[in-house]
Amino acid sequence: MTDTGDKDPEIELFVKAGSDGESIGNCPFSQRLFMILWLKGVVFNVTTVDLKRKPADLHNLAPGTHPPFLTFQGEVLTDVNKIEEYLETMLAPPKYPRLAARNRESNSAGIDVFAKFSAYVKNTRPDKHKALEKSLNKELAKLDEYLISPLPDEDDCGRESNRKFLDGDDLTLADCNLLPKLHVLKVVAKKYRNYTIPSEFRGVLRYLSNANSRDEFTNTCPADAEIELAYKDVAKRLGK
Repeated sequence: MTDTGDKDPEIELFVKAGSDGESIGNCPFSQRLFMILWLKGVVFNVTTVDLKRKPADLHNLAPGTHPPFLTFQGEVLTDVNKIEEYLETMLAPPKYPRLAARNRESNSAGIDVFAKFSAYVKNTRPDKHKALEKSLNKELAKLDEYLISPLPDEDDCGRESNRKFLDGDDLTLADCNLLPKLHVLKVVAKKYRNYTIPSEFRGVLRYLSNANSRDEFTNTCPADAEIELAYKDVAKRLGK
């Protein structure tokens, strides 16, 4: 690990801008990195990048790259998964909290939900609609099962888990990856398919509710209108 003394390293996160060119735009990957840095408790700057008017200095900084990307002590990092690993290594205890999940399964919980959601909202054929919705619900049911099943270190006594997040009561890297996508699903499916996450998925709904009580999630989230706008041409109308 690089020793930067008592000072925080110089970090700047570049995220996709919203439709006004300034606010935070819809990008689960941008939010993922934003959440990680916030949870680490490090001081950092955030710059929103208007993709329609990408400034020349940014083009020189990371040519051919779309946000999110990050500069760490002047070094440009562009791969989201590698950035996550890098931050976990460089911003380590005792000064910064460790964010990796303790249980490996937490990292893959809900892994296919977003793909099923995408297929569901992009579909234009009414004859496929029900099957795609069923497929989405099946993946949400798997996630729900994980969230209500006690983890190995929980005292289950035959009861369901009441933990707040995927890996316990603290947000981890697994949550930074999944929550932004789940939020997009919730907003977009409601707007374009009049779909709400079924009430039987208590674990999933509790999970989203717990996320909404945390600044690290709500303050890094794009506005619902931005998410809806991003999917305006993606979420095709169902044919007659």
